[in-house]
Amino acid sequence: MQKHFLKFRKVFTNIACSPLILISNNSELAAKYLPNHVKQSIPTLEIKNIYNGLVKEVDIKQWKNYFIAENNTNINQESVLISEIIIEGWENHPEGRKLELAAYDSMSIKPGSIVDNQILNQDLNAIYASGWFSGVKIKSQDGPLGVRLIVNVVPNPILKKVELKPKNSIISDSYIDDIFKNYYGTTLNINELLNKIEIIKKRYENEGYSLARINGPDRISENGIVTLNVTEGIISDIKLRFPGSDGESIIDGKPRKGKTKDWVIKRELKTQPGTIFNRKILEADIGRLYATSLFDDVKVSLGPDKLNPGQVIIFLDLSEQRTGSLTGGLGYSNSSGIFASVGLQETNALGRAWSTNLNLNFGEYSTTYNFSLSDPWIKGDKHKTSFRTNVFLSRDYPQEFKSEENGRIYGVNDNKESNSADSLSAIVLEKTGGGFSFSRPLNGGDPFKVAKWRVLAGMNFKKVKLIDSSGNKKPYGDLTPTSGNISEIICIGYSPNDASCPAENTLVSFVATTSRNNLNNSINPTSGNKFTLGTEQFVPIGENSPTFNRMRASYSNFIPIKFINLTKACRSTNAVSEDCPQTIGFEFKAGTILGELPPYEAFCMGGTSSVRGWGSCDLAVSKSFVEGTAEYRFPVWRMISGALFVDAGSDLGSQKDVPGKPGKLLRKSGSGYSLGGGVGVKTPIGPLRLDVASKDLSGDWRYTLGVGWKF
Repeated sequence: MQKHFLKFRKVFTNIACSPLILISNNSELAAKYLPNHVKQSIPTLEIKNIYNGLVKEVDIKQWKNYFIAENNTNINQESVLISEIIIEGWENHPEGRKLELAAYDSMSIKPGSIVDNQILNQDLNAIYASGWFSGVKIKSQDGPLGVRLIVNVVPNPILKKVELKPKNSIISDSYIDDIFKNYYGTTLNINELLNKIEIIKKRYENEGYSLARINGPDRISENGIVTLNVTEGIISDIKLRFPGSDGESIIDGKPRKGKTKDWVIKRELKTQPGTIFNRKILEADIGRLYATSLFDDVKVSLGPDKLNPGQVIIFLDLSEQRTGSLTGGLGYSNSSGIFASVGLQETNALGRAWSTNLNLNFGEYSTTYNFSLSDPWIKGDKHKTSFRTNVFLSRDYPQEFKSEENGRIYGVNDNKESNSADSLSAIVLEKTGGGFSFSRPLNGGDPFKVAKWRVLAGMNFKKVKLIDSSGNKKPYGDLTPTSGNISEIICIGYSPNDASCPAENTLVSFVATTSRNNLNNSINPTSGNKFTLGTEQFVPIGENSPTFNRMRASYSNFIPIKFINLTKACRSTNAVSEDCPQTIGFEFKAGTILGELPPYEAFCMGGTSSVRGWGSCDLAVSKSFVEGTAEYRFPVWRMISGALFVDAGSDLGSQKDVPGKPGKLLRKSGSGYSLGGGVGVKTPIGPLRLDVASKDLSGDWRYTLGVGWKF
């Protein structure tokens, strides 16, 4: 047999290609592909696992056996001459001719090839690897000039629909249809299907669904519907653990409990049992947990749910930080002079994330006791409404009644006709009261939505007594009085008529504020804007209770720039705004008061939050005002930043409208500007800042120290 075969092969090599083409029953294919038959090596192609689900009847081993059974010659061991290749099985398919050519193109064997079983198996794999067929069989027949190969293919159906199972997948049917719309109505190709599945997988990954898996196709119906099984990673439970310093969260077989209540933690989590695991959402959840300032470390781990296969359990290991603090300090301010302060704070009272503050301030010009309680998120409220309340007691020398250059207004006793020098003393306002407010972001009921708009509503109450430092009533005031000469007497409080000047006032007001915050950073903004509009309506409670309305508005805007490059990060060509936080900021403020008011409730112009070249209330005591600031902020070195600014303000000629005209009596200028600069040191609560400013370029410089930017 070997001898005859070699002899036949020798004869065949002397035969031209054209006669071979003529004897082929598939002369069209041979004519098309034979001239390009110059392949020397054929790579072995591996059938993907997905084919196992597509092909129900035949596997490769069976095909090998079938081929050997059909071929009576020992083709496993000998090379044979292929005289003809016939492709069958495509005839009744709508795209049959296309599939015939695809099968032929996939084969390295052509008429005239000398092949063995290995080459044949490679071509078998190659036909499958083309992706067009769900079944392939090869039979051999002896012919006069060699072996005839009959390749029987089972084409894939025309693709009509691709669907995900289960139906409630986060990937919509419209998205799937959009992916495959150019392939509907054409023959299903497994390779193209796999490529599109990778696009769907990438979509899951990009959107944070990192546990999602696509299996399949589960099945391909004869009518061309492909079903893909999707496992998206359902969360069955979220378990909180509080490991101690030893790292153990179990003590004596029982879970270690934390101070913070479970519902306080879980309300910060958009990730919930029954939802699909999303890495991005969980990362945002962890960020919100850190933002509560209740935890110094949060670790996440995942584990399988043995009772619910395919679902996961999220474990949060939380390390709570100390939330109580005792603070104290010494300082100086324009309003208080030299002062000492003591503060007691707890930011997680009763484990409910309530913040309580007790502050005591003892100053040269003022003393204040204040207690406040705030709840950042009322339990069960889907809008994330916050609540705050406070009570206070204070005694202070009102800045409205003094001027650093032009003296101050002193109190006169109940007998306003008195001309005794002993009846004159400094005016003190004793205030007792409290208030409460509710604040809510306009998030449409989604507590995790970043809401730019916020509204606030509240109520305030305070009783104001007009006294001296000894506690005696001082309802009258006078500008720089001298014995025997009372220059001009004014009523310090609210006087309902000219006949009386009460020694105390009761003030009750309702507050409403709306704000829009579009800043990129709340502590150190470099871009964006912020708008605030508020009104406070005072209502009468008794005879000596005034009625008036106070309205205020402010707008700030920041424009990122790159002008001064003092730091290495700023000099980098790839520097971004976070690396080099330079910005020009603008702020505009305005306000007005409608109705009659006590003079101590007027607008106070000048100071660290106003026109900085003036002391507190040293520019004007007015019924209306406008102010503007332009400030350039830039990094200097590491944690040090600098600023250059110009402030300007005007009372709009309203000082004369304030009862008693304290601003006019003290000859406050009413309008002015200041130029200056500042240096800030970065801290967790904002820059610790020292500003120096000159008013009206007069050479009179003022230094102010504070925490945080002016706006």
